[in-house]
Amino acid sequence: MKTSNKKTKILITGAGLCGSLLGLRLAQKGFHVDILEKRPDMRKAVVDGGRSINLALSDRGLSGLKLVGLEEKVRDLCIPMNGRLIHDVEGNTFASNYSGREGEYINSISREELNKLLLDEAEKYENVHIDFDDAVTAVDLKNASVTYHDAITDTKKEWKADILLGTDGAGSVVRKEMMKQRDFLFSHSMNWLPHGYKELSIPPTEDGKWRIEKNFLHIWPRGGFMLIALPNLDGSFTLTLFMQYDGDGPAFNNIKSDQEIKDFFNAYFKDVVKHIPDLVEQYHTNPAPPLGTVRCSPWTSYGKSSLIGDSAHAIVPFYGQGMNASFEDVVVFDEMLNQNETWADAFTAFSTKRKPDADAIANLALDNFVEMRDSVANPNFQLKRQIEMRLESAFTKAKYQSKYSLVTFPEEGVSYEHAMLKGRAQDKAILWLLENKMITVDDELDSLLNKIKEKTEDVLWLRE
Repeated sequence: MKTSNKKTKILITGAGLCGSLLGLRLAQKGFHVDILEKRPDMRKAVVDGGRSINLALSDRGLSGLKLVGLEEKVRDLCIPMNGRLIHDVEGNTFASNYSGREGEYINSISREELNKLLLDEAEKYENVHIDFDDAVTAVDLKNASVTYHDAITDTKKEWKADILLGTDGAGSVVRKEMMKQRDFLFSHSMNWLPHGYKELSIPPTEDGKWRIEKNFLHIWPRGGFMLIALPNLDGSFTLTLFMQYDGDGPAFNNIKSDQEIKDFFNAYFKDVVKHIPDLVEQYHTNPAPPLGTVRCSPWTSYGKSSLIGDSAHAIVPFYGQGMNASFEDVVVFDEMLNQNETWADAFTAFSTKRKPDADAIANLALDNFVEMRDSVANPNFQLKRQIEMRLESAFTKAKYQSKYSLVTFPEEGVSYEHAMLKGRAQDKAILWLLENKMITVDDELDSLLNKIKEKTEDVLWLRE
């Protein structure tokens, strides 16, 4: 089937962030697009998807929004976060910027408001049709069709298309159907952390202001667990507590009574307690869902279907790249459609190109969990960040970028895989040089850069 045939009927399962952006882009290219979504229309009803209320939007995600002409509109929904603000047990804070360069920051954005905007923009096209309250119950990959439950008629119906695109998230029905196939070798894993997460909220002040510093991602690192906070436009903060379910020390299953909740927060997050008057009620009411990583291959089947976004590569949230990776998927998928004559070839090219990057950002997200809960409070980690800030403020991206910047503020063409390999090597090099007292934060910049580059090359060579 030719990618140039605009009469191709495309069915997308899932109208979340990735599905709505993908549908919008395909409509802009002139295709007829149908989207099935199991949840109600969030623009008309309150939808509790059990997912994070706000997200961190950075350059890779913005590239997808720029592709569809929405970058500036989306910026109106954002609050810039210039860096991390670390809170110790005593309530002291110190800032750690994300970059040493001007204008490089990440953005806190409401998942719901961004999704609503994408749905509105997609529905401006006559060739887009979105059905809500329609849960897919079965998938026919060979015929690019699905069976779904129509909530209006309370009956099962079939939807036949030419191309099927699964953007239905970590629990993807399309991916589960691929797992059943025996016509091709499909590999799949779902790895769970022993940790879950619970969301809480700091309300705004009476005059609608923020109770803690607005333009930071706040972190309370506590070793095996941590609390983070992102700002919202209404003056509130969304807090997320990441903690093990069971085990020695603090754990969700060990903290149940009102007094246990109060004692836990007063012991580890006492500077937060005063800002959440209904802390105990929130803790009891809000769930603690699990955290997992999805890996699978291949992402395409029978030349008629493909997985995109979380359905192909769901990751834990500790690098703030889940949405950004999915939006970058749309950019790469768009490129593959432009470069290949058939959908089958485009699917294969997309899966082949993107799979190593999906694995890389999954690994980096797991790494960053340890960094955020443990390392940010480590003296050598803080020295490393100071060195990175100096280098980034003094040199071009071509000469130096930290691992975080390679991931979050990349130059065009820098993949997640490249960012992981080079960034990990640089981190090892700097920490080794610090531990062996071969560099200091105040060293002359050219000398500092050269020593780090030389040691980084050694690390990369040893890896090879």
